[in-house]
Amino acid sequence: MEIQMNSSSQIGGTRSPSSSASPSSSTTSDPNSSSYNHQNNNPNNPNQMQSWWESISKARTRIHILSSIISSSTSTSSSSSSFISSLADSDRPARSLLESSESYLAISNLLSNPNSGSGNDSLCQWLYETYQSSDPDLRLVVLSFIPLLSGFYLSRIISLASSSHNNQSSLSGFEAVLLSIYAAETKARAGKPCLISIPDLSQPSLYDSTPRNNKSNGTVNRGVNDGGVSSVGVLCAPLEPQVAVKSTKRACIVSVALDCYYKQISQMPSWSKLELCQFSADWAGKDCSCRHEFDNDLNEVAVLNDNGNICFGENGNSFERDSEDDENNEVKETVEQINKLRIRDEFSHEDGVSRGVRIPLPWELLQIVLRILGHCLLAPLNSQEVRDSASFAIRCLYARAVHDIVPQAILATRSLIQLDKRSRLAAKEAAMANAASNANTPSKAKKPEILLMSK
Repeated sequence: MEIQMNSSSQIGGTRSPSSSASPSSSTTSDPNSSSYNHQNNNPNNPNQMQSWWESISKARTRIHILSSIISSSTSTSSSSSSFISSLADSDRPARSLLESSESYLAISNLLSNPNSGSGNDSLCQWLYETYQSSDPDLRLVVLSFIPLLSGFYLSRIISLASSSHNNQSSLSGFEAVLLSIYAAETKARAGKPCLISIPDLSQPSLYDSTPRNNKSNGTVNRGVNDGGVSSVGVLCAPLEPQVAVKSTKRACIVSVALDCYYKQISQMPSWSKLELCQFSADWAGKDCSCRHEFDNDLNEVAVLNDNGNICFGENGNSFERDSEDDENNEVKETVEQINKLRIRDEFSHEDGVSRGVRIPLPWELLQIVLRILGHCLLAPLNSQEVRDSASFAIRCLYARAVHDIVPQAILATRSLIQLDKRSRLAAKEAAMANAASNANTPSKAKKPEILLMSK
C-alpha cells in the first residue's frame, strides 16, 4: 500500500512553509549546477555559518524565555528554571530541550494546572510563537507536547460542556496552539488531499513466494504495470482554513495536530508517547472488563514448583527460594522476564490519578490515535513501559469500540491486540526455550572443598 503525499512535510528533512524566508534560502540557484553543489557542500560557506549561528541564537532566546516563564510560576521549583536555562549553553540547545526529561516535567506541571490554557497563558503563547520558528528542532519541541495539550484540551472541553459553568473561552490558549499547527499543515498541503494507492488484489504481490510469470514476454506480472487496475482512495480530504475551533471541526483540528506528531514520532521522547497512551485509555474509559477477553493465556503467573521447574497458575510455589546457585538464579530471571510479559490490568499516571475523562471518539480522531498506538506497541526501539501502556490503551479502545458498535474501530483494535499477543507469546516461548536449553547444558563440576583441621 503506497501513500502519496501531495506536499512535503513541514518538519524534519524538508523545509516548512514558514522557513521559506530563512537566511539559508535567500539566494536562488540551480540545484543541478556544480557551483550550487560546491557552495552547499563547503563547510566554510559563510552563508551556512550565518544560518547555523542564527538558528542557535533563536533557540537560546526561546529557551531563556521559557526559563523565565517557569521561574515566574509557583508550581515549579527554581532548580527547574535554572536547569532549563543551562540548556541554552549546549551545542544544540533545541535538541537538548527536546531530550530533557526534567524540562518536560516542568512544562507538564504548568500545563496540568487547572487554570492553564487560557487566552493569557504565557506558556501557550510560548508554544504558539515557538512553532512559528523555522528551526525544525524547536518545532519538534512543540510537537512533543501535543499529546499532553490535546489530552487536557479534549478532556476539559467535555467537562466544561457538561458543567453549569460553560466558559469555553478559558481554553483559547490551547486552541491557539492547535490552530497554528493546523494552519501550517493546511498551507503545506496546498488544498490537495492525501491519496492512497490500493493495488489490484487479483494480481500477484511483489512479496509472493511463487509469482506467476507472464507467458507473452517472460516477465513477472506486476499488476498495474501489466494492465492491472489500481484504485485510489482518499486518506485525508483537503483541509479547509479555520480561524476558530468550532465544535463540528474540533476533532478534525486535533487529529491534524496528532498527525503532525505522528510524522515525527520516531524523534519523540518516550515520556511524550506515554502521555498519549495514558490519555487514550482515559478517553476510552477503563471500567469495562471485556478488554481482557483475549488475554486469558497471557495473564497466567509463572512460578517455580517444588522440583525447580517453571509452571503457570496459582498452585505453584513462590520462586523466592533460599538456594543461591547459579542455575536457580537463571531460572528466577526467566520467571521474572515471563511475568513482565503479562498484560497490565491498570496503567495510571505517576500521581495515580487519571487526568483525562471519557470523551466522544469520532473515527477521524480515533484512527490517528490508533496509528500512534500501533507505533508505540510495535516499534522495536520503544521501551517496555511504552509498549505496556500502549497495550493497555488499545484494549480500552477495543472495549469502547465494542460498546459503541464501530466496525472499523473493532477491526483495527482487534488486529493490534492480536499482533501484541503474538509478540508476547513469541517472547514467552523464547524465554522458556532459553531456560530449557540452559537447564540441559551440563555445568562445570565444582571442586570439592578441602577443610584443614588442626590436630
